[in-house]
Amino acid sequence: MTRSDEAVAYRGPLLPGTVEDLVELNALDLDCDERLWVPQAPDVSFRPLLFAVSQGYFVNILRVRRSGILSRHRHAGPVHATTLRGRWHYLEHDWWAEQGSYAFEPPGDIHTLEVPDGVAEMVTLFHVTGAYIYVDPDGNPTGVEDVFSKLDNARRHYERVGLGADFADRFVR
Repeated sequence: MTRSDEAVAYRGPLLPGTVEDLVELNALDLDCDERLWVPQAPDVSFRPLLFAVSQGYFVNILRVRRSGILSRHRHAGPVHATTLRGRWHYLEHDWWAEQGSYAFEPPGDIHTLEVPDGVAEMVTLFHVTGAYIYVDPDGNPTGVEDVFSKLDNARRHYERVGLGADFADRFVR
């Protein structure tokens, strides 16, 4: 290939099943319009970046503004986490996720997420495949959260704050 060919856009047909790109400008603006943060629990909210409903995963930024136990859950699929602010850990592991760190959580892993005292705000970008299955201390299921429940929650929230339920659909692929 000659150098002049490198600056030419692809001219061929779209590949079968290709979905439209999704670009969220300023995705890491953590101090954005408060209406973009979807409440999940007291002092816990998320900002959606992608609801991949056809593939069963979602990408969001989780923001926690309290210390203590957030949840105990099992992963049905792999999870990737990048900590953007603060710190957190799992009671079952000896590692800490601190600002700038990355963690991979394998399917089947069960753990209890804690934000320690003294952390005013924990913000982590999560890429979640499959579901979170919330469990009691013995592993008995108590609830489920997946791409569909996250999308429903976002639609209800965006309707309540005046952006319209369809605002959440911009993140659907």
